[in-house]
Amino acid sequence: MRKSALAIATTLVMLLIVGCAPQSTSSSTGKSVQGVTDDEILFGSHTDLTGPIAFYGADSVNGARMRFEEANEKGGVHGREIRFVVEDTRYEVPNTIRAVDKLINLDKIFAMYLALGTPNNLAVMDDLFDAGIPNLFPITGSVQMAEPYMKLMFTQRGIYYYEIRAALRYFVENKGRSTPCVAHVDNDFGKEILDGAEDQAAEMELEIAAVTAHKSTETEFTASVLRLRDAGCDLVLMGTVATDTIGILTIAKEIGWEDVDFVGSNAGAPSVIAELESGVGEGYYAFIHSLRIYPDTETNQEAVDWFNRYTEIYGHEPDVTGMEGYRGADLIVIALEKAGRDLTREKFVEALESIGEYKDIFGYTLHFSPENHNGVKESVLGVIENGRWVASDESILIN
Repeated sequence: MRKSALAIATTLVMLLIVGCAPQSTSSSTGKSVQGVTDDEILFGSHTDLTGPIAFYGADSVNGARMRFEEANEKGGVHGREIRFVVEDTRYEVPNTIRAVDKLINLDKIFAMYLALGTPNNLAVMDDLFDAGIPNLFPITGSVQMAEPYMKLMFTQRGIYYYEIRAALRYFVENKGRSTPCVAHVDNDFGKEILDGAEDQAAEMELEIAAVTAHKSTETEFTASVLRLRDAGCDLVLMGTVATDTIGILTIAKEIGWEDVDFVGSNAGAPSVIAELESGVGEGYYAFIHSLRIYPDTETNQEAVDWFNRYTEIYGHEPDVTGMEGYRGADLIVIALEKAGRDLTREKFVEALESIGEYKDIFGYTLHFSPENHNGVKESVLGVIENGRWVASDESILIN
């Protein structure tokens, strides 16, 4: 296991907060249940609300709050309202460690929900599990959130590693590409993209022609793009998010590099790329576990109604992470209902496992069981056309 990032501080923190934490209720066994009182259940999150990927963090939190408030307006679940405490980390690991220390030891949450970022989750995941706290539906597609099986981990998005393997396979077999390359941010997320590309290339007896890595703060990509072009790449697998994706696509357009496909994972598919006035996102592909809603073309009226409600409440249109936040919160509400009034974490986990097949209001199906905590097995291969994300093909099995 990874060395605990919180262990050194925990004893001092506990001494400081004794008597300050909310009172917990007791189950039928007589044991206190952290994060559960007679009238509320407390969930926590660490995310980015003001940093470089705040468009993911704020959007997902809004979606979650929307669903929790719907439940609370109806009297909560078994007489308890759901309270959601969110800590802003600005996507920085040290901030994440401090935030999780607070959520575990001061707020005393029942479960973590919607935690954002691969390196951020990895830095604190063992601390959560050591405290018996479930990590529910994090905003990361890291394979380490899904494998090996973990009793206290549940996911609801595509896995980057498998998406990139599927991308390489698909573009070679269906689009005739033969010279794959990788451009990735130099962190845990980017490394998983590189691993997926290299493993799939080896299986297909191909070579990765070139690899470029950049810091998360990088803003200049000319040298990287020229290196990829000069290597003869006709397929670039992207371990990027937003700013770096835009930077690479912009340079490619400026130098007139056209005979190439750029393909990202679900981490690199925010609407901001599609909506750029420059149009540099046109033709960019990404595997996405859910497509963004466009009300003027959406045939699912329930999804359109949700889109309009979100927009009215928050004053801006939701992206896919808003849908994700709402869906995960709905799964939590269902599990709380199934677990009953005599709530424990064990009963809650069993209730999530018992959901089986679940179809969300957006038309996507997830599956959960005692043996399977990874709800998503398929991703849509999306492409940007005329400033919008559209499905380029049928959903593709990624795992």
